[in-house]
Amino acid sequence: MADRLSWGLLAAGNIARKFAEGVAHSKTGTVLAVASRDKDKAAGFAGDFDIPRSYGSYEELLADDDVDAVYVSTPHPMHAEWAIKAAEAGKHVLCEKPIGINYAEAMAIVDAAERNDVFLMEAFMYRCHPQTRKLVELIRDGAVGEVRVIQASFSFHAGYNLQGRLLNQALGGGGILDVGCYPVSLSRLVAGVAQGKPFADPVSLTGAAKIGSESRVDEYAVASALFPGNIVASLSTGVQVTQANDVRIFGSEGNIVIPWPWIPSREGGSNRILLTRNGKETEEIVIETSEYLYGIEADTVAANLEKRQAEPPAMTWEDTLGNMRTLDMWRDAIGLVYDREQPQNVTYTMSGGPLRPGSRGAMKYGKIPGVGKKISRVLMGVDHPRTVPYAAALFDDFIECGGNAFDTAYIYGGGTAEKVLGHYVRNRGIRDDVVILDKGAHTPACFPDKLSAQFAESLERLQTDYVDIYMMHRDNPDVPVGEFMDVMNEHAAAGRMKIFGVSNWSKERIDEANAYADGKGLARIAAVSNNFSLARMVDPVWKGCIASSSPDYVKWHTDTRMPLMPWSSQARGFFVEGRSHPDRKDDPELVRCWYAEDNFKRLERARELAEKKGCLPINIALAYVLCQPFPTFPLIGPRKPSETRSSLPALGVELTPKEVAWLNLAD
Repeated sequence: MADRLSWGLLAAGNIARKFAEGVAHSKTGTVLAVASRDKDKAAGFAGDFDIPRSYGSYEELLADDDVDAVYVSTPHPMHAEWAIKAAEAGKHVLCEKPIGINYAEAMAIVDAAERNDVFLMEAFMYRCHPQTRKLVELIRDGAVGEVRVIQASFSFHAGYNLQGRLLNQALGGGGILDVGCYPVSLSRLVAGVAQGKPFADPVSLTGAAKIGSESRVDEYAVASALFPGNIVASLSTGVQVTQANDVRIFGSEGNIVIPWPWIPSREGGSNRILLTRNGKETEEIVIETSEYLYGIEADTVAANLEKRQAEPPAMTWEDTLGNMRTLDMWRDAIGLVYDREQPQNVTYTMSGGPLRPGSRGAMKYGKIPGVGKKISRVLMGVDHPRTVPYAAALFDDFIECGGNAFDTAYIYGGGTAEKVLGHYVRNRGIRDDVVILDKGAHTPACFPDKLSAQFAESLERLQTDYVDIYMMHRDNPDVPVGEFMDVMNEHAAAGRMKIFGVSNWSKERIDEANAYADGKGLARIAAVSNNFSLARMVDPVWKGCIASSSPDYVKWHTDTRMPLMPWSSQARGFFVEGRSHPDRKDDPELVRCWYAEDNFKRLERARELAEKKGCLPINIALAYVLCQPFPTFPLIGPRKPSETRSSLPALGVELTPKEVAWLNLAD
């Protein structure tokens, strides 16, 4: 038994009992410890299963050096906190489904596993069972031809107990999260395999539900999803109605029925898949196993520890993230937001602990006169977050990596980006510690009066009475430059902006503006946010965009020492390994804006230098921006924490002027 995987159970509920029984019949594991917030409950559980150690707190179990892997089976809203804490304690993690209550939590959990180099799997036990592997084989082999329609349901009537977890808003209740995640996960699996991939995510989803007036959760719900390849899926779930609880897959040449897909042979035995080919009798495919369902799941973990995630059809990290995105889509479609997800309530970190600014990562800082705060050399672009939980997971990571500066704009997301950032900063109580760069007066509203009206709305959205840096998002040459300088000086004098600058302006217009300011004794333009990257912007990303990459603009910045806060500083991922190639055309915007012979030569030089310096080409590309002979504070736009961390090593890459010049050679 000495070489068996030692499990610790975080929580002592019914599902933990099923897992403990499964581990007892597994080939690889043994349960060493169980923890509950009730010490007596943990002791009783341990006695029932002959478990050597019991603890009255989860922290005690995580501190047990003899525990190798942790099974997290707390209520849904506690999954993120304890899965992250388990990973940070160096434990491998099997976390009950759903891995979190939303994509943001799933993203933070996956990130914690990656950062701490531990195994992680979401506990969809049916995905580990041979019945599911057989289904994958049938779909892959074209048993029903071209897959066209998927029907899947998991639903039961649980009785109406508002204090129980199934109908409790505070515990992430409702059918979609509790069991709707099964039909979602299987439809994504089948749609993916039908396309020759491990899984597929829907391109669209609509839904309807009965949301209880007292429970305020989805008591039963349906969804219609469209997948790539014109595969459509009908999904249904509920905790207040019993449905068929089967899966039906219809193809061009037949159909498959799985009568009991979700909890196959808990203690071993037979399972059936019914295959009907057009014009033929139904074939019953029997899958036999002597292994316990949860034992198979535990053995799947043990077999894949070195790889840190399991092989499909078990849940990989990307599969889990896609599943949570789809569940978010379903809840969005029916208008279900949990109280803990409401913008004003996201005061917690995903790990449940305090925010730890600068606790990991070696950030560098600079200063721009007038701001009065140090500014992280890299700014987080805030143009895409739609929800505060997602922003909190992404921004907390950036803050803990030492970042303290955020870039957003009036037009981003129709105002959603500013609102999300405002809630985040207010919820964390960090307004005095962060630098906010906000932009406004974008075309066609590029007029002095529109600037003031938008700026007032931006301050309201951001929940602050000032921004550290304000920039005009575009220029309007038809307006005398002095009119813009007058209105920005008015706001600066009132303390509503510490300094101001411009984005997508020509250097000639900036010189004209500063000459006007000098003549009137006014504040000057203090910073610029034009495009600047190692890759030449072949075609403007948006109409009216201006780059500072030309030799004359670089000289101007160098001579004037004008700080540059460049957007698309990494050329929208052009330098990500494997992303760009003359023959790869799957991203039309990347092709349009950045594909050119001289840029591919720069990419090759970035790869060559990255090999010498022991980093990634994307780090060389960002270091190129950071190592210019004038102050730069590049903007980055990561969509998940791992993308932030893959960028930040650039801060430690020192490029000589000769290397900078060599990287930028046109041929």
